[in-house]
Order: sequence, then C-alpha cells, then structure tokens
Amino acid sequence: MATPNNLKYSEDHEWVKVDGDTVTIGITEFAQSELGDIVFVELPEEGDEIAKGDDFGSVESVKTVSELYAPVSGEVLEVNEELEDSPELVNESPYEEAWMLKVKLRDASELDELMDAAAYDEMTGQ
Repeated sequence: MATPNNLKYSEDHEWVKVDGDTVTIGITEFAQSELGDIVFVELPEEGDEIAKGDDFGSVESVKTVSELYAPVSGEVLEVNEELEDSPELVNESPYEEAWMLKVKLRDASELDELMDAAAYDEMTGQ
C-alpha cells in the first residue's frame, strides 16, 4: 500500500490527518505490518489531554505490545470505540477505519515537526 500523501507522519509511526484545528491520529501501514496481527488496542478517554512525545495508549499483537506516542498535543475529542471490539481493523484498514483519536490541536506549530509521505518512506526504507 502506498503511503498516503495527504497525511503527516511521526518518527514513532503515527499518522496525522489535519482538518482545521482538529487532527485525526492512527498508526501507519508500516507499523501495523511490523507488529503483526493486532489483538487489543488501549486508548485514552474523551476529554483526556495528550502531550507531544508522551505515550497515549498501546497496541497489542500476537508478537508484542507497542506503546503509542502522541505526535501532537491537545484534548482528545473522540476515540474510535470500534477498535475495542474489532482491533483487527488496524491491520485491515490503518488509514481509514482504524483511526484512533480525534484531537483538538493545542499548538499548530507541532505539525511542522512531522514528516510528509516521501520523508516517512525514506525513513522506513519503503
């Protein structure tokens, strides 16, 4: 799968879709393929604050547990509840159905520190 050009990417393999002052966050195709079959996703609650660089949850696969790191800071507006019952969506549709959080962005300048698709592909060797 090609890395979508309309998203921004963190070095920790999270993607960010920007829509005004709200961002949607998930993990990349590369990350889910490295993890293998996802069996559990732990996410924060709506109303929680996340801070850039801090962990905000985890994904558990049959191989390992991996922390999720916030690519930006802000207030969690919405959590993808579907992942609680269907964590396999992270493997099946990482950029569409398996979004994890919608966050009200606290500092838009943090977006400047994220990579575009070409830089992310270069980092991951894709």
